[in-house]
This record gives sequence, structure tokens and C-alpha cells, in this order.
Amino acid sequence: MAILPIRHLPDEPGLRRKAKKVSRIDGSIQRLIDDMVVTMQEVGGVGLAAPQVGVSLRVIVLQMPEEEPIAIINPAIVRRSGEQEVTEGCLSVPGYFGEIARSESVTVKGQDRQGRAIRVKATGLMAEVLEHEIDHLNGVLYVDHVESVDKLHSVEELEGGQMEI
Repeated sequence: MAILPIRHLPDEPGLRRKAKKVSRIDGSIQRLIDDMVVTMQEVGGVGLAAPQVGVSLRVIVLQMPEEEPIAIINPAIVRRSGEQEVTEGCLSVPGYFGEIARSESVTVKGQDRQGRAIRVKATGLMAEVLEHEIDHLNGVLYVDHVESVDKLHSVEELEGGQMEI
């Protein structure tokens, strides 16, 4: 397993492209998932999308505190409800965080790493992470959801540590 370099704005135009659907789950996809998990853990993130490591495929990984990592291939949000205000950061936009609105709960369908159909229902932080990572697959970054520059801050302004997704 390898730690992959994280792509950053504005240097990486690939972060703004819609990722391609995975048509076949083979050894290269398994390696990508493993490398993404190791990379996410190494940098202290809770989620990572393949475009963030330079791979334009619809693959995300996430790991909630105290839980095992999850990989979802070809994820799609099929239901959302409620709204929560969150403070969000991104490994591809280092040094900043913003206040944005995310859904309180989401239902996501996709495939697990063996290609089996899965459906994930999530609330709170996990719902936020799923929306954030699926946005990456569509070329959207959290900064696109920030209502105004007043809601975007540098990490130095954040008291008590930083939150990165």
C-alpha cells in the first residue's frame, strides 16, 4: 500500500472534473481503495475521493472515529433530508475552513469493494462526509457552497484545532 499525493486547488484542474463511473472492479480498484484508506489515515482525514489523489473514478473512502473504513464505488445520493450548519474543511483546500449547509441525513447507494450493491443511511458527521466526498466526484468543492467570503476562514482563525474532511 502506498500513500498517495493529495491534489490541491488551484494547482489541480482535475478536482473540477466529473469523475467516471467504475465499470469493472478489479485488482487496480482494490489497490486504489487500499491506497486511499492508508492516505486518508496518514493525513488524519475522515473521507477521501479518488479525484483528490489524481484518479478520475467514482470511488470514495471514509472512516468515522472508532470505526472501520468504508469504501463506496459509484456512490449516488438517493435521498436527503433536513439541514445542518457545519464547519467544513478539505484536504484539497488546505489552510481554510468554511461554514456551509449540509443535509442532516442522506441515503447513498453504490457498490462495496466486492461489487455488491449497498445502501448506506447516515446522519450527522457521516452524512456530511458522504455529501462532501460525492461532491468531489462531481467536481464540486465545499468552497462552492460557502455563501459569502465572511463564512470562509483561515485555519489560524479556528480556535481549538482544525477540522478537515
